[in-house]
Amino acid sequence: MATTNHSPGALITIPARAGKAVSIRQGQAVKVVNTHGAQVVDTWAFSAEDVTEFMSMDATRATICKIRAALGDSYYSNRRRAILNLEEDTSPGVHDTLMAACDNERYGLLGCTDYHDNCADNLRLATKELGVDISWVPSPLNLFMNIPWTGNGALSFEEPVTRPGDYVVLRAEQDVIVAFSACPQDILPINGRQTAPTEAHFEVLN
Repeated sequence: MATTNHSPGALITIPARAGKAVSIRQGQAVKVVNTHGAQVVDTWAFSAEDVTEFMSMDATRATICKIRAALGDSYYSNRRRAILNLEEDTSPGVHDTLMAACDNERYGLLGCTDYHDNCADNLRLATKELGVDISWVPSPLNLFMNIPWTGNGALSFEEPVTRPGDYVVLRAEQDVIVAFSACPQDILPINGRQTAPTEAHFEVLN
């Protein structure tokens, strides 16, 4: 496994329609910035010791009994251990824990007949740059994604409610590999209406 990390304080680009990953130690944090204000960032975390342990939206919802975490809440792994803590959030706090990462098959269902950039492949490529092979794509924490729900269980895909420069800070509760994808969705309005997907940024904090 590659051990090169990004230096604390360096602003790292998550390219539009692509992914990026970083290895951070327990106690460090990542600040994820919605640079232009309307970009969903799919986010995953894997135990640095064993990548078969990963941040699980299912386990998190069951543990905190919420669909959205609040400040101070932790996200939990599939082994029911705290993995990332939501330490700071300057956005309105609208993030999604329900939707699976987009993949090429998803875009096929939306009418695409050719290959479409997607978050599942972005995860695999980003972690491969660190020398890590991810065979299973967990459901991500979809930062800044606006999926409202109704009392009868209906869901919808809506535009983000974030502003340019809004950010979240996620602090590691174990040594982890954190991966991000600037979601390439350009059919549904999750990255804004009539707006092409854009880059986002992150910064490692001590």
